Amino acid sequence: MAEQDYTPPNVWKWEPGNGGKFANINRPTAGARVERDLPVGKHPLQLYSLATPNGVKVTVLLEELLARGISAAEYDAWMINIMEGDQFGSGFVAANPNSKIPAMVDHSTQPPIRVFESGSILLYLADKFGEFIPKDPAKRTECLNWLFWQMGSAPILGGGFGHFYAYAPEKYQYPIDRYTMEVKRQLDVLDQQLAKHPYVAGDEYTIADIAIWPWYGALVRNEVYEAAEFLQAHTYTHVVKWAEKIAQRPAVKRGQMVNRAWGEPHEQLIERHDASDFELRTEDKKE
Repeated sequence: MAEQDYTPPNVWKWEPGNGGKFANINRPTAGARVERDLPVGKHPLQLYSLATPNGVKVTVLLEELLARGISAAEYDAWMINIMEGDQFGSGFVAANPNSKIPAMVDHSTQPPIRVFESGSILLYLADKFGEFIPKDPAKRTECLNWLFWQMGSAPILGGGFGHFYAYAPEKYQYPIDRYTMEVKRQLDVLDQQLAKHPYVAGDEYTIADIAIWPWYGALVRNEVYEAAEFLQAHTYTHVVKWAEKIAQRPAVKRGQMVNRAWGEPHEQLIERHDASDFELRTEDKKE
């Protein structure tokens, strides 16, 4: 059926296998589909994730905390294979009833605290350890302004632009045009802010940068959807400069590797349980 011929029915009904990359797992209902406990490692912080942009946010922050000498930020990271439906196991649903990665459980408290939604995890960790978030009320608020900007904006980039540009079974001009326009507007918002400041929320590297970089930094570096040329990403010069600067941080490089199951074998650390894993347990070491 051509795009312009579709007329929505009076009542929408779900049909299995509705097309697209995630058709085999998408359903219009929530909750566990299988009984499966989550593994628990040796550290208080247990992360259940995948190296998508939202997952990378959290592993980057954890690695940045460790780089500052905060040993209490040591963590175990377990991969959740969303294509296989791991997010619908009963243990994961208990950690995140929304069945989306990442989810974290902090066992340093009794009872343990579950934290879900990537922005909430970043804020929780920043407050817990007193790092990467300004203490001054005005600067803290500006940091949170941009953190929540990212949380509100990325669904347009990921669920909107990314879906129709990269994942939809057919290409339709209207949704691609609609979401492209909005993503370019967001890039312009970010570019104008970074024209005035070295980091998104001001002079300080914060969780705002850590939240935004895996999406918009990766986008202009052609690491998300391979859409940099289509979006003329090189024209957002301040975003490009900022993205490259953050990409060079050692903790960012490590964070990108955790729970990663694609790319070059030396870039893949399926599970992370110790700092030495980056040297000893990447996929190239297993061959």
